[in-house]
Amino acid sequence: MISTVEKVLFLKSVDLFSAIPGEVLAQVAGIAQEVNFEDGDLILQEGESGDAMFLIVEGEVVVHKLDQQLTRLGVRESFGEMAILDNEPRSASITAAQDVSCLKVEREDFYNLMSEKVEIAYGVIRVLTQRLRNANVRMSDSQPPE
Repeated sequence: MISTVEKVLFLKSVDLFSAIPGEVLAQVAGIAQEVNFEDGDLILQEGESGDAMFLIVEGEVVVHKLDQQLTRLGVRESFGEMAILDNEPRSASITAAQDVSCLKVEREDFYNLMSEKVEIAYGVIRVLTQRLRNANVRMSDSQPPE
């Protein structure tokens, strides 16, 4: 079981929350639930409704669409954060590549906290924007020159 102090220290090390003050992170830690998955467990299914995000404390997951691996995520990385912001179906599946320990944050709890602490929303937007920029760079790097 992860203590609140350990959760705060962990959250501070995650890009999504790195710029957020400690006292606000204590509130995030209060709504984060520890969940565990075994190697091979399907954690999220592409197309299903999403209502939570996950922060990897230990282990590694594979992000995939059907049988195509998109990427692997490990400690201090997050997945499912788009579900925090919209009600769209999951855009990919996530499977545990080994035993995984995560902090799970439910959308409703997160919304309530974001309405009180706007800096949390800024952190999420910053990380998602960076991911989009990185994806655009990867796409442009793979395009042949004209």
